[in-house]
Amino acid sequence: MTVFTPSRPVRRAAYRPSIELVPEILAGNVAAIARMITRAEAGYPEAAPALAEIYGHTGKAHVVGITGVPGAGKSTLVSSLIRAFASEGHKIGVVAVDPSSPFSGGAILGDRVRMSEAASSSQAFVRSMATRGHLGGLARSTLQAVDVLDAAGYSPIIIETVGVGQDEVEVVTAAHSIVVLSAPGLGDDIQAIKAGILEIADIHVVSKADKPEAAATVSALRGMMTLGTERTGSKWTPPVLPVSAVSGERIGELKDAISRHWSHLHDSGELAERQRGICRTRILGAAKYLFQRKFDERAGEVGEHIQAVVNRDMDPGGAARLLLGWTNEAQAT
Repeated sequence: MTVFTPSRPVRRAAYRPSIELVPEILAGNVAAIARMITRAEAGYPEAAPALAEIYGHTGKAHVVGITGVPGAGKSTLVSSLIRAFASEGHKIGVVAVDPSSPFSGGAILGDRVRMSEAASSSQAFVRSMATRGHLGGLARSTLQAVDVLDAAGYSPIIIETVGVGQDEVEVVTAAHSIVVLSAPGLGDDIQAIKAGILEIADIHVVSKADKPEAAATVSALRGMMTLGTERTGSKWTPPVLPVSAVSGERIGELKDAISRHWSHLHDSGELAERQRGICRTRILGAAKYLFQRKFDERAGEVGEHIQAVVNRDMDPGGAARLLLGWTNEAQAT
């Protein structure tokens, strides 16, 4: 048997500290952006100071969430939007969240394959990200990836969620403008478009507008708009736009509607409140993650508390308080 031996050793690039990548990210270096997002997704503790530094350079980008039921055509729509915004000179960032493979934990739908033609432009950066078991339609590190793209000068930044149900609306706390995509021909239009999804929408889009059933879905949505299903506390009236991402029909109108909503948020003062909501959710999410990680590091102690609860020697709330180190009533209330 012949064994191939390379003529020279293969050299791996030395690992660069994450903090050294920050200036390159701010300058828009694509390789540095990709590395930092990978480290954020992997949860490298070494990357935390760099991500904190990056966060100080964010807050300029328009973050657009695109969500809807599986099979509505979200990835195709995002591809069309990339081309539409890029044609006007925008640098577009996309974080496409996919379900996780049960074997590798990686993303399994391959949105980057679907978007490859649109993303070939130097104006676009597309990254797929697996949920890794995180509920709510997003991945845990989604907003860290958005931070990196924001600091690098991308705007708008599109978050495409995994196909969500009526209660999986986490994207509403992650984006400034929410586009909800519905597909025609899903049977009972009212059942297919649940109230939980309706109420988060800033813009409604009905895909595959060339299908005969699309008109009925548009009519149903507009009818539901008259019932006051728009987001509370906003003076914005969500438009309902039928589009065809394949033919490009009315994609320009959707792009303009997204831009108008961004202007509305600035002019009305609603942007500040949305920013506060996003920050609140991020703080709580980070706290939950840190608590979970701490519990994982104390598996033996957690196991003892679990057995105590099983034996009815301790109630679940008491066990949780002990694990949190809350030993007095003031902390428990």
